[in-house]
Amino acid sequence: MTTDTWQPTDPGVLRLPTGRLIRGRGLRRPLPPGNAPTYAVYLLGTQPPEVPWEFRWLRWPDFRLPADRARAESVLREAWDRAAAERVEIACGGGRGRTGTALACLAVLDGVPADEAVAFVRRNYDRHAVETPWQKRYVRRFAG
Repeated sequence: MTTDTWQPTDPGVLRLPTGRLIRGRGLRRPLPPGNAPTYAVYLLGTQPPEVPWEFRWLRWPDFRLPADRARAESVLREAWDRAAAERVEIACGGGRGRTGTALACLAVLDGVPADEAVAFVRRNYDRHAVETPWQKRYVRRFAG
């Protein structure tokens, strides 16, 4: 990994088993102090505001699943790939349901068994992550 990634102690940072660091956060809260992301994925029902870093928008309404699952898989895979050398952020409004679901999918890409990924994210990111039964099911079925 390069020095362009997050620090493990940065707020909201999840360390995946391979050592990749991904920051999850809620967009309704202020941007944390320190480095800005170099790449972000925003999981929102409506277009996010512009930011000074590169980002992808996944249309993903609150408490739901991604509108386009094939695109979601592609965008999440790109985020996982880029996290090896960049500061990647995954964010939704509150930083728990959609963000937790996406982080659990990234954990699957990183080698965590799909049926253990939600527990992994709850243990290492936020104990309330992944809020709905269908979000849990989405992670269990995520093949990456």
